[in-house]
Amino acid sequence: MTEALGVRRRSFASRVVGRGSVVWRMDWLLFGAVVALSAIGTLLVWSATRTWSSIEPTGMAKKHVLNLLIGLALYSAIAVTDYRWLRTYAPVLYAIAVLGLILVISPMGSTINGHHSWILLGGGFALQPAELMKPALVVMLARLLAPASEKGKTKDRPRGSGLALSLAVAGAAAALVMLQPDLGTTMVLMATTGAIIVFAGIRKRWVLAGVLLAGLAAVAVWSLGLLKPYQVARFTALIDPSSDPRGVGYNSTQALVAIGSGEVFGKGLFHGGQTTGRFVPEQHTDFIFTVAGEELGFVGSVTVVALLGVVLLRGARIARMCNDRFSALVSGGIVAWLAFQTLVNVGMTIGIMPITGVPLPFVSYGGTATFANMTAVAILQAIHLRSRPG
Repeated sequence: MTEALGVRRRSFASRVVGRGSVVWRMDWLLFGAVVALSAIGTLLVWSATRTWSSIEPTGMAKKHVLNLLIGLALYSAIAVTDYRWLRTYAPVLYAIAVLGLILVISPMGSTINGHHSWILLGGGFALQPAELMKPALVVMLARLLAPASEKGKTKDRPRGSGLALSLAVAGAAAALVMLQPDLGTTMVLMATTGAIIVFAGIRKRWVLAGVLLAGLAAVAVWSLGLLKPYQVARFTALIDPSSDPRGVGYNSTQALVAIGSGEVFGKGLFHGGQTTGRFVPEQHTDFIFTVAGEELGFVGSVTVVALLGVVLLRGARIARMCNDRFSALVSGGIVAWLAFQTLVNVGMTIGIMPITGVPLPFVSYGGTATFANMTAVAILQAIHLRSRPG
């Protein structure tokens, strides 16, 4: 009896950690980079909030750790599942995200830090549906642009109807986000949509037509005055920070001062004068890269960017190894989303991108954003586990 139980125990252990098991086949480099970024982010959030946290010096950091633990639980649950359920439930996930965006612009929505993008849940927690739209839109677009096989074959290019419906789905999501208004997230959604459409293999003339239409739409939005005054100021300040020295121009200038003051090795964690004095706004969220620049220096900043690069490269590798178009488009869409968001966040702190409310993936403080990011890499992991032999 004991021997039989021993065999069962060894068999169970073999299934869990043995060769060919989920643990054995996991992309540990991807997971390790995410964990490292999360750990660095926690320290940076702690440093950025310890002098003003309304709870205690470590209050915001503790909430961030709680968000990370919930995110890791989501990661664990999703990574071990068969990703093909995403195709089936993509419309449901998209509908839930749309409903959340509608609730935000209804009386149920709340304004936090000047953005009407939240639904308060109580207990100091809030939900940001725009973040949930990111993974929902990726899987929905992948479903529309990677139709199921017909008689054992899959079309080389997406149908025109699928492309039109994809643009409508993405346009509806972007419109609801802009009503908040949230320009940064809208930019991320549109960039992700464009990338997935290109990855789907549409004809070059359609790509060129889309780029032309996007350019004309941007000109129309600017010319018709559809942007809020502060949004216009963000673009003008990119060219000339002195045009708004007390507003966006101030933010840009102080961000550069904070990053530059760190020099090569930084001033040391918790010793940044710009961070301690709160000279840069929203340093625990949108401007957290300035904390890395000031306190960890050039070396620390490059480390953060390098770890994000590892996540993107592993995601791109997973996309190349996919066995079907749906998983390839989902993987490619996730990589495009995280890459563009990283570019915008880091770029705005060093003065090459306009100031927008876009957090740095896996590093910035945030509950819903953390859950969305962890869901994204969990989907990548689930696709990886089923795209390589056991």
